[in-house]
Amino acid sequence: FVLILKEPDLGTAAVLAPMALCMMFVAGIPMRIMFFLILAGLLVLPVGWLVLGDYQKDRLMVFIDPQRDPLGAGWNMMQSMIAVGSGGFSGKGFLEGTQNILGFLPRTVAPTDFIYSVIAEETGFIGSMIVVGLYVLLLLSCIRAAGVATERFGRLLAVGVSVMLFCHIYVNLGMTIGLMPITGLPLPLISYGGSFMVSTMAALGIVQSIYARREMR
Repeated sequence: FVLILKEPDLGTAAVLAPMALCMMFVAGIPMRIMFFLILAGLLVLPVGWLVLGDYQKDRLMVFIDPQRDPLGAGWNMMQSMIAVGSGGFSGKGFLEGTQNILGFLPRTVAPTDFIYSVIAEETGFIGSMIVVGLYVLLLLSCIRAAGVATERFGRLLAVGVSVMLFCHIYVNLGMTIGLMPITGLPLPLISYGGSFMVSTMAALGIVQSIYARREMR
């Protein structure tokens, strides 16, 4: 966590906390220890504000008040919300999204962190729900693999992968519609990028291996 935070990459580092908590819960860690860890984390949060970079603080403040810097730190969030809302029920059509094509949603983030905004604008509510539905199916499959795992190690791996994917999906979708601060977390299997795609495919391969060996001793 500290090494990733030092990069700096607050978003990716923050994903490790719920992953660790969920894996410890499944492993049978006593609830009093879990409660202590959560309480300790909450107490450390105010101190964490002091070590954040200026751009990270700006993102958090813009999340609280999007109008604080509409032409600077708040630009991406506001344009993303406009793109999602303007898609309507059925969308504007493939490659017809004005926020993306005209560059209001910056080309540097449209294919990566804000790809869901492009999908929502072009395919509307229908396309957006299809994407969410596919993610729900994927997460349920990972949880199923954890449930049928015959070994504790495999169960913990599958739970960890499930939580990792859920956090990326939830935070990415949330930040495109203004429900989460912008953290730079990519959308699994959709956002443009090489390293995260390889990591996601490797993680899913591990889950598939756990499920395939569910009857082995």
